[in-house]
Amino acid sequence: MNPSDTPDVTPRARSIREVFESRPTLEGAGVHLKRAFGHAEVPRLDPFLLLDDFRSENPAEFVAGFPWHPHRGIETVTYMLDGRVDHGDSLGHHGVVGSGDVQWMTAGRGIIHQEMPKLGSNRKMGGFQLWVNLPAGRKMAPPRYQEVRDGTIPRVEPARGLVMKVVSGNVYGVQGPVRDIAVDPQYLDVRAAPHTDFLHRVPPDHTVFAYVYEGAGSLDEEGRDRIEGENLVIFGPGDRIRIRTGDSPLHFLLVSGKPLREPVAWWGPIVMNHRHELEEAVEAYQNGTFLDPAPAAHGSAPDPRNP
Repeated sequence: MNPSDTPDVTPRARSIREVFESRPTLEGAGVHLKRAFGHAEVPRLDPFLLLDDFRSENPAEFVAGFPWHPHRGIETVTYMLDGRVDHGDSLGHHGVVGSGDVQWMTAGRGIIHQEMPKLGSNRKMGGFQLWVNLPAGRKMAPPRYQEVRDGTIPRVEPARGLVMKVVSGNVYGVQGPVRDIAVDPQYLDVRAAPHTDFLHRVPPDHTVFAYVYEGAGSLDEEGRDRIEGENLVIFGPGDRIRIRTGDSPLHFLLVSGKPLREPVAWWGPIVMNHRHELEEAVEAYQNGTFLDPAPAAHGSAPDPRNP
């Protein structure tokens, strides 16, 4: 074989392609939050659609919550740091996403639900919601949940001063509890102590981003860009990232997934592939035929828009 034809298997660190500062946004019935990315940034973050940071110590900023609203064609991932979110839906499912817990909801062909944030015992409420796109072949699949408690989510310590909470994906031989997700994601909560320097492998075919939610540090090979809290980083190609901290700790979400490379037709919480599918979904929601006519998985429930 000619040496020039040999595949390049040299490890390559991912550089920082873009940095977005999260922006204040009102959602639901008036919840104050920070949007790390959304509709405008989606082409660069495929298969991810949106990331919201909704941390607050002031109930007036979130008590109204997110009343009944529909989802179709996507997955919503709610990860709480403090407080809780009380959840109920059109399938008769009710639950609580508490501090440290994760709810990975696959809306599939349709669900209507509400999410109501509450303060925790430490007088704080906060967490993140990520929207993950579904491929065309799974957009009309039955809805389902994967709900995991904080105590069942494994932690790995690949280096001194570094702890990774593994929600999904396989990291250092440890498998996260959220499984069977179409885009094969890794979802990690990474906490690095001061003066930590570490190389972390990431899937080379994945879109990879990090959202710094506390502290500051460097996430590139050269160590030139110090990323502050409430900023999102999109990485370029490669198979590893470098984590470096200075005198302060660094806490961030590190998320990756396989791009779908499919067309996106988007109306609020409904995401399909083509405009006619989107129009059909919106019409069905408006005329009351949005929900699956089959018996609900958790028992029947009335249309929440007409209690």
